[in-house]
Amino acid sequence: MKKLSYVILCFSAVLLSSSVFAKDAVNASDPEITQVTSQGDSVPPYAVSEQLVVEGEKLYKRRCGGCHSLDNNRIGPRHRGVYGRKAGAVVDFRYSKALRNLDVIWTDQTLNEWLVNPTAFARGTSMGFRLKKAEERNAIIEYLKSLSSAPDSSANAQ
Repeated sequence: MKKLSYVILCFSAVLLSSSVFAKDAVNASDPEITQVTSQGDSVPPYAVSEQLVVEGEKLYKRRCGGCHSLDNNRIGPRHRGVYGRKAGAVVDFRYSKALRNLDVIWTDQTLNEWLVNPTAFARGTSMGFRLKKAEERNAIIEYLKSLSSAPDSSANAQ
């Protein structure tokens, strides 16, 4: 019951923060929504806000780039294609047991919960870094989404 309450609380916070802070994060009154170019013609891309993607790219480099890269594993796993992928699914990365056993797909909600407090989300994870500001989390998640194709059979193998 406690876990369900936490999930509901986090989900509510995501909804509230995305409606309240998304526009402020990029100083835009009506961000343009575009579609990401798909890696394969049969896979429809995710729709993203280009303005949030630009802000998210800057934040990603500054806040995440010390441990992660888009195309190579570092201290943390590579992030290209992370949105829509199962947690712990990068084949050539050595995950903590907590992430290997986590039955989660990375979405806006799960990434937000993860970035708020990774150790609470997956007890035993080696990631301790937290993003406290909702507008930063939203922008980084939008950036990661822009680098991912909509779900397909290869998503878990990336």
